[in-house]
Amino acid sequence: MIKREDVEKREYMYLSPYATKAAESRGRVRPEDKCEIRTDFQRDRDRIIHSKAFRRLMHKTQVFLAPEGDHYRTRLTHTIEVSQIARTIARGLSLNEDLTEAIAMGHDLGHTPFGHSGEQVLNRLYSKGFRHNVQSLRVVDVLEFHGPERGMNLTAEVRDGILNHTGSVMPFTPEGQIVKTSDRIAYINHDIDDAIRSGVITEADLPAECVKVLGNSHKKRIDTLVRDMISNSEDSAIIRLSDEKLGAMNELRSYMFENVYHNERVKTVEEVVRVETVIGTLFDYYKGNPELIMRAYPDLAADSDLEELVKDEIAGMTDRYAENTYEDIVK
Repeated sequence: MIKREDVEKREYMYLSPYATKAAESRGRVRPEDKCEIRTDFQRDRDRIIHSKAFRRLMHKTQVFLAPEGDHYRTRLTHTIEVSQIARTIARGLSLNEDLTEAIAMGHDLGHTPFGHSGEQVLNRLYSKGFRHNVQSLRVVDVLEFHGPERGMNLTAEVRDGILNHTGSVMPFTPEGQIVKTSDRIAYINHDIDDAIRSGVITEADLPAECVKVLGNSHKKRIDTLVRDMISNSEDSAIIRLSDEKLGAMNELRSYMFENVYHNERVKTVEEVVRVETVIGTLFDYYKGNPELIMRAYPDLAADSDLEELVKDEIAGMTDRYAENTYEDIVK
């Protein structure tokens, strides 16, 4: 049997000097006995994958609201694609794949129903503002359970990677930095793929210079960016793309905002209004009926204000559960 100590020793033998070693983790908030077989990062990954919040991602919107078709991305398939891209980069750089995968699997656990449309509405309603990366950390720290206790009690490295997968702060591990850029590589390219499938844009509509630099297909663009990140990050603790590839990727992102994310063929005015109505109604309803929230979170009532728990309840909903709850309320 290969024991945890054997795996930890192998990390020192085969991984890059810049790789984050499981044996050197900054640890957990609550001390735990070590697993005989799995490293701490492997345990974190498993806790995330087996959580209820992870399973709910399959019924949360990525971009297209209520798409007619079986092949559009959901928040779960996005997460899997981020993990695949990030692990490939980590392997190419001899960094810690287990840590990379754990961060990738947990990075979007706090996303709202109805994608970024839902996030924007909840951000307006919740007085302290709403950011899905902050909520993802709250999910793993507070809302999910590990055994009888609240919080998954993840390692500091995974928690940091989840919190800082977006925003101006860079994760302190190279594995977290990989996930941060892999998230953008994944969503830009799979959103292009979905937009082409839906007929909103065609491959020929993409900016010519971006296509010239990155490639003229979904496969080629991801391959170009993955190879570029590996070649520009070797023998370094800083993970980066070349200026040319980063510029082309960011130009594609701008193109997507202008032509897809704000396109009424992707999210009609009626659909956006519906999201605002559903989430707004739920928010007001739970604030007006605090006993429902306190019943759902009796152990958190003393440490969390009502509005925060209302935010938690709504953010955790899937699209269809939010819709069904709304319909029950307005009957």
